[in-house]
Amino acid sequence: MAPSTRDTGMRCAEFHIDPRDDDPGPRCGHTLTCVPVEGGGERLIVFGGATALEGDGPNGSSSGIRLAGATSDAHSFDVRSGVWSKLDASGEGPSPRAAHSAAAVGNMVVVQGGIGPAGLASEDLHVLDLQGTPRWHRVVVRGPGPGQRYAHVISFVAQRFLVVHGGNDGTKPLGDSWCLDTTNKPYEWVAMNPSGDVPPPRMYAAAAPRADGLLLLCGGRGVDSTPLSDAFGLARHRDGRWEWAAAPGEAPTARYQHAVSFVGTRLHVSGGALGGGSMVDDALSLAVLNTSAGQNAGWSVTDTRSTGSAKDAAASASRRCRHTTAGVGPLVFVCGGLRGGILLGDMFVSEESPTEAGMTRAEATIALGEVIDLAAPAWQRWLRDAGLAEEASKALKDLPATRLEADESDGVNANASSVRSGGVKTRGAAVGGAFGTPQGGSFAVGTPGSSDGSPDNNLNQLSKLSSAEAQAAVALAHRSNVDIESSPDSSQRGSAKKYVTPSPGSGAGRRKSIPGSARPPPSSDVRLHHRAVVVAAGLDGHATGLGSLVRQLSIDQFESESKRIGAPGELGTPARMGGGDPGLMTPNARAPGGYSAYDPSLDRDAVHKKVINLLLLPRTWEPPIDRGFILNAPEIDELCAAAEAKFKQESTVLKIRAPVKIFGDLHGQFGDLMRLFAEYGSPSTVGDIAYIDYLFLGDYVDRGAFSLETISLLLALKVEYPDSVHLLRGNHEEADINALFGFRTECIDRLGETAGITAWQRFNDMFQWLPLAAVIEDRVACMHGGIGRSVTHISQIEELERPLTMESGGMLLMDVLWSDPTESDKVEGLRPNARGPGLVTFGPDRVRKFCEDNDLQMIIRAHECVMDGFERFAQGQLITVFSATNYCGTANNAGAILVLGRDLTLYPKLIHPLPPSALYGSAGSIDEDMDGPWQMGLNKERPPTPPRGRGDGRGRPTGAVA
Repeated sequence: MAPSTRDTGMRCAEFHIDPRDDDPGPRCGHTLTCVPVEGGGERLIVFGGATALEGDGPNGSSSGIRLAGATSDAHSFDVRSGVWSKLDASGEGPSPRAAHSAAAVGNMVVVQGGIGPAGLASEDLHVLDLQGTPRWHRVVVRGPGPGQRYAHVISFVAQRFLVVHGGNDGTKPLGDSWCLDTTNKPYEWVAMNPSGDVPPPRMYAAAAPRADGLLLLCGGRGVDSTPLSDAFGLARHRDGRWEWAAAPGEAPTARYQHAVSFVGTRLHVSGGALGGGSMVDDALSLAVLNTSAGQNAGWSVTDTRSTGSAKDAAASASRRCRHTTAGVGPLVFVCGGLRGGILLGDMFVSEESPTEAGMTRAEATIALGEVIDLAAPAWQRWLRDAGLAEEASKALKDLPATRLEADESDGVNANASSVRSGGVKTRGAAVGGAFGTPQGGSFAVGTPGSSDGSPDNNLNQLSKLSSAEAQAAVALAHRSNVDIESSPDSSQRGSAKKYVTPSPGSGAGRRKSIPGSARPPPSSDVRLHHRAVVVAAGLDGHATGLGSLVRQLSIDQFESESKRIGAPGELGTPARMGGGDPGLMTPNARAPGGYSAYDPSLDRDAVHKKVINLLLLPRTWEPPIDRGFILNAPEIDELCAAAEAKFKQESTVLKIRAPVKIFGDLHGQFGDLMRLFAEYGSPSTVGDIAYIDYLFLGDYVDRGAFSLETISLLLALKVEYPDSVHLLRGNHEEADINALFGFRTECIDRLGETAGITAWQRFNDMFQWLPLAAVIEDRVACMHGGIGRSVTHISQIEELERPLTMESGGMLLMDVLWSDPTESDKVEGLRPNARGPGLVTFGPDRVRKFCEDNDLQMIIRAHECVMDGFERFAQGQLITVFSATNYCGTANNAGAILVLGRDLTLYPKLIHPLPPSALYGSAGSIDEDMDGPWQMGLNKERPPTPPRGRGDGRGRPTGAVA
């Protein structure tokens, strides 16, 4: 299918550089990388390039660069202030060069290859460390590597691997790929042998990594010197295999010496040459490859031929080759390059259309204010030229109050990260851990990594990446024609309908009664017990048993408890617990792959029985060695059909009696589910299912390594105990979301492509039948997200007819699945959600009003990672619960469940993360590539919900993010 041509609504203008700045000046063949700034923000680093030319134009050969003009200087552009400066870095820097490649690793820039005055540059890796005083280091890499080459690409993939591809070794274009694992020392290049649609040899291609670890390569010049129009994606499977896949669709034009950068899931491609002194046609020079799922996926071109200052600027920005680009938030920066034999020293800045991210113009301007200083003199002219001066002026009036509220929510913790920020601006710890940790955040030059190889609590990175998930949600809403920009009250304006909640005696939505079980509702009020039960791994190295630390702690102790129990090294060094999944139990040495023998004669016809027998092993489960799964696609279909039949018999809002255990997000961390079952009872005949219900609040899949185990076991339990096990829908029980954040990939990796896609689709069909909320004893409302802007009465949710899609559920479904409480009890009303535009947060006043109107006493919800596993809001009238520990391998949070007794006393019960050595093992272990550091590194790039950094519900800041 040919690419579409459309007006994207892009804003583009030249960024006029202050003559007093020490900017890079005219150059081409240089690199531009984006790195975080300590304390918040981003900066762009320009390195090297050619500052003089010979010849008449861009003919693609090295003779187009006068090598005497190659440079090794480095310049920094502070994105927030818009000011250029030259970096005077100490240490052993690289030689002058151009046509090299560079990648950002944490707050450092890695430079490799290129061509200089003396010919090809060395193959050494040079690192510009920007933490503190800038300093160059030369990194020693063992064994053979990519060798000397130029016009190649290097990218930092999945926050772990440096990948080099293509280029020219001085004699011919290359098609090889090399990989360096930044988590293993001594560092060593490994020649890759990817499967799939391997790209043919090329030079002057362009590549960029997507947030989830996929590397996109496009264009280049082939062995016959002709430009190429193809595009490929390189992905790493869970078993360590690398695979190329050709991108679908038809690229707008062949090109090389072009530049690319990602904004969200959209790869922006600009400029390039065709050979023989010809440039890419203006009409095709600016293209976008949308790599997301859905109807907007594929290639499109921006029509730069039409009139208008923004279009003229866009044409000027893209009519060049040998230039560089970088994406920061919604902005794409274009720097330098070559046009018609003239070196360029300008810089253009484009803002992607707000509609691409599902924003209104006002929301986009506020988001822009998180990336740049709207009041900075250097940005004022750009805002004016881009037609945004008036919007910026309006936004500036609102920003001071917003920032003051954020400062107040930080309280005395001046260094706390702005973890709820969905934009780029953050405070606190710098992005990335040590190079040599699973995060691969920086090079460990002269300084070893952490003692146990564990990552830091990387809240800054989690916050920075969280907006991608929100963008996916907003894009889904817009594809489904859900008006999420309308005012909170618009859904009921002009309507005389009054929503009411069924009375306590109503049978609406209540499960079928069991003979002998009827009893009057409790007369007491719901209250949170003043002590919580805490379990952490013991000093004997096991997660369970006599060595476990089981304590009862005062609720008020939790301000520092998460830091103390989770401190690396405090709990000793337990043995590896099997494959790297957080919360794995003691391995069952007698069961190969961790699964005990299943006797099909027990129940030949019931798949759910098989699942329970093989997976409900709270103290002995361990992951399968070969990453296989116990069910095939037909069995998964049978399991889903059986569970779906149970869900169809239930109301959209369940009515549940106490006692009940309430679980928050699990996200495929099956080991944590087993730990919770082992420590606090499991749903089996030998457990406590006979006298207590189980309620799960959604988000069973994505991010974790064992989503298939998690959802399959819960569905099997639902079939086995339909009146006692209850599953609600979360925001990740939606195909458009779990296609992006791991579940679809896991299904394909573990079941095969055809069977995996079939199973994934079947799961998602079943997800549309999941209930959305539950009311316990007519006093406690439970849901995944919250009440948002549109939910005022429980009966509104009850009236939603399943199967539910985002289109049929509308704003109500968005709010139930995606909304959050505000930053603290001090922030009332409805506010924009820091996850991203189009989503909202609701204040304590909304919570009180909802409970009053529905004759309720409390709301229990999930959806947000909280450091102690549970967190109070609205003076304790709302509680967030999160059950997965060490979320995405970086948060170091506890997991919790809430147990509501017959007397309506609520007991928090916690598990803390196992020590890192139990999760990831020693370097180089046989399982490391399967589920250890790689899984954590991949999840770091799957944009997670950052742990909350707001107050504890009583006006005090939590200690979890200190």
